[in-house]
Amino acid sequence: MTSALSLLRSTLLAALVWLCLAPAWAGVEVNKAKEAELDGVRGLGPMLTARILKAREKGPFRSWEEFITRVPGIGPTRAAQLSGQGLTVDGQSYSLHIPAAPQAGNIPQAPKAPPAPDMPAKPKL
Repeated sequence: MTSALSLLRSTLLAALVWLCLAPAWAGVEVNKAKEAELDGVRGLGPMLTARILKAREKGPFRSWEEFITRVPGIGPTRAAQLSGQGLTVDGQSYSLHIPAAPQAGNIPQAPKAPPAPDMPAKPKL
């Protein structure tokens, strides 16, 4: 009896986990999603959803960069967050691109200070 209960508990837990993760796996295509589907993406509320739908009226988004440019309130950080929640643009996910640090040889050097003037020696007392 205990093993049957344990098996049932494990099965229910696995089903619950799958239900929670399924929306992220399924993905929501910004160019095809209806208002309710966009609202279901964590991080998109009614205001951002309305902005997306308004911008989409002018034509589909061809890239994440275009999506970021055309929708006020969406920047690279928010785009990365939304992509992590399953949102796609033209079938593509987004990853935040952080520019690489400059190489040591490419860093401009500060100008060198002029040499200190010769100071006369202090008189001995």
